[in-house]
Amino acid sequence: MHELGIVFYIIRDVKEVAGQNDVEHVSAVVMDIGEVSTVVPEYLTDCWRWAADKEDLLRGCELRCNIIPAVTHCGGCGKEYPTVEHGKTCPHCGSGETWLLRGNEVEIKEIEVT
Repeated sequence: MHELGIVFYIIRDVKEVAGQNDVEHVSAVVMDIGEVSTVVPEYLTDCWRWAADKEDLLRGCELRCNIIPAVTHCGGCGKEYPTVEHGKTCPHCGSGETWLLRGNEVEIKEIEVT
């Protein structure tokens, strides 16, 4: 489960930003998680609860995850389509000349303070 490692990186980054801004307590962290990022949001939040409560800055802090739909672009016809539903082959023209536009991100979107 790589979600625990990701949680440690999130905590590191949140602590750094909090320190730069004289924040004493963080009430929520909002993440953007891509649909095909391989991160399981439920595992991430379980790991978060365990790890965050060990830090005074984050004790009781909520982790919220926004799921970003995966979208692929077709170089053959120039259209975009849902990646999970259609994979690497464009449903519009059948081309395999495609690339992922979004849906693979794992990013801190917001840090909420009290």
